[in-house]
Parts: sequence; structure tokens; C-alpha cells
Amino acid sequence: MKGTEQFKKTIKAYLEDRAKTDALFAATYAKPNKNIDDCITFIINQVKNSGCTGFADDEIYSLAVHYYDEDKINVGKPMNCHVVVNHQVVLTEEEKAEAKQQAITRYQEDEIRKMRERRSKPKPAAAPQPAEQQPSLFDM
Repeated sequence: MKGTEQFKKTIKAYLEDRAKTDALFAATYAKPNKNIDDCITFIINQVKNSGCTGFADDEIYSLAVHYYDEDKINVGKPMNCHVVVNHQVVLTEEEKAEAKQQAITRYQEDEIRKMRERRSKPKPAAAPQPAEQQPSLFDM
């Protein structure tokens, strides 16, 4: 995977929004020899080569725009890595309801599993009662 899917979506959304508002960039963004996967690979390689681990959004977005601006650019080799995106994900009401239902289902399955485990455990044998009671000194 060339970066996380959320990172890819974030970069793509930024580029598409910029293309809508900037006619010059729209022409650049539409170049047939450019694609989002190579853009992500380029960004990841540039970040790795810098030696830094944290960047401002604008720095990463400028790398994406730079990739589309340059016709002859060394993208680099694809890397297997994990990219952290610090954007809040907003869920629709349907997604929230689905997540809630999944959580309820998982909870119910866990409780059923616990009940089955309790039933399957053998009950400890009761301590044997002595058949005869020994007389006490106080009984005499």
C-alpha cells in the first residue's frame, strides 16, 4: 500500500478542490501522464528523504502540486508505510447507525460467549461431609 487510503483521499480531495478554483492548476491536474498513486509515492519519498516525521498540511499539499506541475520528475520507488492523517473523519447518520449496530452485535456476541464459557466449566465438587460427627468434650 502506498500510504494509507485516508491520506490518499485527503490529497485527492485537496487537488480536486484546487482544480475547481484555479483554472491554471486544472489544466496541470488533467495531464494524462500524472496520477494520484504516483503523486502519493512522490510525497512519501520526499518526506522520507527530508528526514523529518511531521509536516504541516500546506507542506504536503505543495509537494502534491509540485508533482503535477513538473513534467519530468523522479517519483521514486513505492514504499510500504503507514501515514497518519490528523483530520477528523465526519460520519454520516447512516454510518453512525451502522457503527452502533456493529458495536451492539459485537457486545452481544461477547456476552453469549462468556455465558457459554461459564456453562461449560465443571462445577467444583462439594466438600464431602463427614458421615459421623465426633463427640465433643463439651457434649459430655
